[in-house]
Amino acid sequence: MVELPAYFDEVDGGFEPTAFAASQWSSAQLVGPALCGLMARELEREHATDGFVPVRLTVDMFSAARFEHTTTPMVRVRDGKRIRVADVMVMQGGTMAARASAVLLRPSEQPPGELWQREFEPRPPALDIAPPSPLPQIPLFNSDGNPGQWSSVPTEHENATRKRTWQNPIRVITGEELSPFTRTAVVGEAASMMTNWGDAGIGFINTDMTLALSRMPQGYEIGVEADSHFSERGMAVGVATLFDRLGPFGSAMVTSVSNAARQISSAQLDAVMIARS
Repeated sequence: MVELPAYFDEVDGGFEPTAFAASQWSSAQLVGPALCGLMARELEREHATDGFVPVRLTVDMFSAARFEHTTTPMVRVRDGKRIRVADVMVMQGGTMAARASAVLLRPSEQPPGELWQREFEPRPPALDIAPPSPLPQIPLFNSDGNPGQWSSVPTEHENATRKRTWQNPIRVITGEELSPFTRTAVVGEAASMMTNWGDAGIGFINTDMTLALSRMPQGYEIGVEADSHFSERGMAVGVATLFDRLGPFGSAMVTSVSNAARQISSAQLDAVMIARS
C-alpha cells in the first residue's frame, strides 16, 4: 500500500521532518503548516481529554525551525472545571525554535438571544470543482479579481483583491489520520498567505498564528478567506475567516514581518503547485 505524504516521521521519541516539510522561503527550514500541525497534534493528544475541546491555538514562530530531530515537551498551565490551558515547545538541539499555547473549554448550553453575524459568508468551490475526498488534494485558490475561477494556479490570482483558498492537506505524522483540530491548524496557517498576497506576490512572513474556533470543521476540506490586511513600516496584521461546507466556524490571525529580500512571486507558487500535483 502506498503511504500518503506527511510532514514528519516519528523517530526516537521525537519527529524527523520529511521532504514535504520544506519551506518556500528556504529549503533549510520547516514550513509553517508543518509546525502548526505538529504542535496542535501534540496539545490535542495530551490535553483534549475529560470532555475538553480546543477552542484557541496560538503559535509563536520566532526562529527558523531547522531540518533536525524535533521534540515537543509540554506543560499543563491550568486545569479548571471549565477552562484548561496548556503549552508546548518545539525543541531542536537543546534550543526552542517555536512554541504554542492552547485554551480548551468544556462545552455547555448556549445563552439566550441573537447576536450579530457576518453578513456575507464565504462560499466554497462547487462540488464538481472540488469533490470531497479522504486523500490530500492540491490547494485551490480564488480571488475577488477573478471571482468565478477556482484553480490551483496562483498566477491566475496575482491581483490586489481579497484572496481565499480551499484545502485538504497532507498528514502531519506518517501513517496517522488528521484530526479536525490538527487539520485546522495546518490549513489555518494559510491565513498568512491569504492576507499577505498582493499583486507582486508575498513579501511578508508570519511570526505567529492564532486560531479561534467555535466548533470543529466537518469533512476533509477547509477554506480560508482573507478579512483584512493592515501594514506599515514592514509590519503586518491579517485576519481570515475559516469555513467548511456548513459555513464559517472560526478565525485565524497572523502578525508578519517584511521579507522583501526573499519575496515569493506567484510564478514561484505555481512551481510549488506543479511539484505537488
